[in-house]
Amino acid sequence: MKVLSASSKFLPFIFRTLFFIVLSTGLAFGQSGGEGNMVTIGVILILGVLVLGAVAVVGNSMVQVLSVKTGVDIGSTSDEEGTGANIHVLKKGTDIKLKGESHQEIEDVFTSRYAVQPFNFNNIAPIPKLVVEEGDEVLAGQALFFDKKHPDVFFVSPVSGEVVEINRGLKRAIDQVVILADKEISYKDLNSPDVETADREEIRTFLKENGGWPLFMQRPYNILPDNDEEPRDIFISGFDTSPLAGDSSVAIDGRFDAIQKGIQVLNKLTDGSVFMSLDGRKESSFPVELEELSGVEKHYFDGPHPAGNVGVQIHHIKPIKQGDIVWTIGLQELITLGNMFLKNQYDATRIINVCGPSAQRPRYIRTFLGADLSELVKQELEDEKIRVISGNVLCGDKKEGNAFLDFYSTQVTCISEGNDYEMFGWLIPQSFRPTVSPTFPNFALKEMAYDVDTNTHGEKRAFVVSGQYEELLPVDTFPQHLFKAIITRDIDRMEGLGIYELVEEDVALCEFACTSKQPLQKLLREGLDFMLVEA
Repeated sequence: MKVLSASSKFLPFIFRTLFFIVLSTGLAFGQSGGEGNMVTIGVILILGVLVLGAVAVVGNSMVQVLSVKTGVDIGSTSDEEGTGANIHVLKKGTDIKLKGESHQEIEDVFTSRYAVQPFNFNNIAPIPKLVVEEGDEVLAGQALFFDKKHPDVFFVSPVSGEVVEINRGLKRAIDQVVILADKEISYKDLNSPDVETADREEIRTFLKENGGWPLFMQRPYNILPDNDEEPRDIFISGFDTSPLAGDSSVAIDGRFDAIQKGIQVLNKLTDGSVFMSLDGRKESSFPVELEELSGVEKHYFDGPHPAGNVGVQIHHIKPIKQGDIVWTIGLQELITLGNMFLKNQYDATRIINVCGPSAQRPRYIRTFLGADLSELVKQELEDEKIRVISGNVLCGDKKEGNAFLDFYSTQVTCISEGNDYEMFGWLIPQSFRPTVSPTFPNFALKEMAYDVDTNTHGEKRAFVVSGQYEELLPVDTFPQHLFKAIITRDIDRMEGLGIYELVEEDVALCEFACTSKQPLQKLLREGLDFMLVEA
């Protein structure tokens, strides 16, 4: 069945009735020929519009009540062509268009060094147990270290070569295990099991031993999957709506056979469903091969950012309830997973989108996971006026010095540092910028791409209730109240307000728009870590 908003049902009726009112009053005015009827005509028209508007609003409310009672998702429609895929139309959120979009061609760049960084993974010990030393030779897919909390889960090298650095941070925490790569990559033979005949436990053990486990993230908490728990469902986001996210078809790079094999593996890991979200926006397109994939339930999302966030997609497909565990996996991680069984290798190839207003050459790069950013974006890193971000501008991490691509990043964004002071900027903003505020007529400049910097145009202030977050986060919660509950460590309210459904990237847009300049992503991470221990 197809669920339509009441306003769309009543729209033709409204227009027809208004036309009848205008026609009738026009005829009456023409027959009278006097000016005394002008006020009467105006009042009749206004009353007609108000009455019909009220009818539409009441009808829309009735449809929403009916949808709650029947369990049909408002804003979602079943595909009329009978493919079985759902269309979810999201209204909340906003797209941030920036300059520096990458060209479609892919350039091969092989950096000399690659690194695996333990701090990229939430909820592992800051000092994992190393199984290699400086000077050791490793193959791609060979173990480098394991988490002391989960000694059967290994983190592996993305390339072959020599372990040349083990860099430590505060309290001797291991920040980076750096490999000087061979010119030709040699792979460890994984002896992967046959997906058709292997049982679930055999596949789980294989993934833990050979670097496949960290390819997944667990919700709630956005952590590595629990060693013993099995996921209710597994979700794949097939597109991204974050600023300068790039084209998913370029990122796939024709590796559809690996995606299909990866989906086959996912179905062995859960008794539930495997869901894939695809780009349903009118102006966007995606490879037809994704529609032809089997063993996966497809959903189409239409709407502004954060419609491409897997957490938002989970909420509209099958929400996480207390006690539920679901897994998520990105497209390029899914390709690596598939190739572990298809090629019998840990193939950590990544298509990286180097972009942004300050990027010297916006482009796509074919390299490997953990690539050395001082070689990928050397000029940008050397320029103190430019910030290099592993990820997007909303939730990526600033990189400087001995910098490497983060484990889950497929984007490098370069923007200007906002160190300059804008006199009276709060009163008379002197340049166009992306904003959800009516200060600028951005609603009339929807296709405009902006040159941005890191200036926050203000500082942290009183955490006031503004209603901004609710307009930007398309999930059924009250984010402002959730963050106040996090600050006060109110466990019951945090649970009731849906903390289990959210991760940092889901609230990044709220942080961007926040009048109070609150570090919402940091607050949410602290709340999730607290709940992981206390709840």
